[in-house]
Amino acid sequence: MTSPSLTIETPAGTVRAAAGHRQDDAVVFELGGAMRGSVHVTGTHHPHYWDQFTAVRACLGPVSAFQTTAPADDLPRLARNRTGYRGSLTLYRDDYTDRPQMTVYPMESAAGHDPSQKRAETLTGVMRACAAHVAQRADLPEILNASRQRDTPALLRFLTWSTTHAQADAARYEREARAANPARRAAVAAWWTVARWFLASPHPVLLLMLADLPYSQFPNSLARTADVKQWWGPYCLTEAAREHEYARRAQDEAASLRAQQRARPRGRPGLWSVPPGTEPS
Repeated sequence: MTSPSLTIETPAGTVRAAAGHRQDDAVVFELGGAMRGSVHVTGTHHPHYWDQFTAVRACLGPVSAFQTTAPADDLPRLARNRTGYRGSLTLYRDDYTDRPQMTVYPMESAAGHDPSQKRAETLTGVMRACAAHVAQRADLPEILNASRQRDTPALLRFLTWSTTHAQADAARYEREARAANPARRAAVAAWWTVARWFLASPHPVLLLMLADLPYSQFPNSLARTADVKQWWGPYCLTEAAREHEYARRAQDEAASLRAQQRARPRGRPGLWSVPPGTEPS
């Protein structure tokens, strides 16, 4: 049986991509025609949901750029060109339109230079075509399941850290919200005290303390302090609620990942259509 092959039309010319045998959670495409090298495609989580492995990720080179760095000599390059490029993209379904979307991560040469627009469009087109091909494969559920098993331990560590960090930030915002009202009342009381001093004995320093000046000009402006504390309390409460929501979501996603690890994979996820200019051969 011959390996599936794609014919990809790009600004640099026609690129042929031959898919090798699946390696557990990945498919590596060998490139020919207008490009040389390989593209590594694996499953990954949806960009907006850490626990939903419904997306595919393509990386320039024979390995996943999120796990290891490919040697410069192994990076894809345009034919008759010595410059190899690193980069990746994620192909996923949009939450609202259910249409395929992609997130392209920065691309650069082995020396750290950005590609020209033509080269960037070529590299992106090839990665997208390879990712779209994997998204249509009959063994996509196995690829996504293997990717989830591979990434879950690291994701659980990250989500645990995120929960702790968000809870700590929420507690800090709540403390600052509680302190804001007493600080505002103290600033207002001090302002009236200084105002009485100024009326009794006008002095430029007292006038500065009463004026509503930016912190950068006069840090001890009582009027500015009172004004800031007026809105700082409600702002902190809003931020605290947001951090609590971050923590709750991280906990839910971690619980979902653990449940998926215990459950057997089911069903086949939705597939994407082949992008224009890409034809299987």
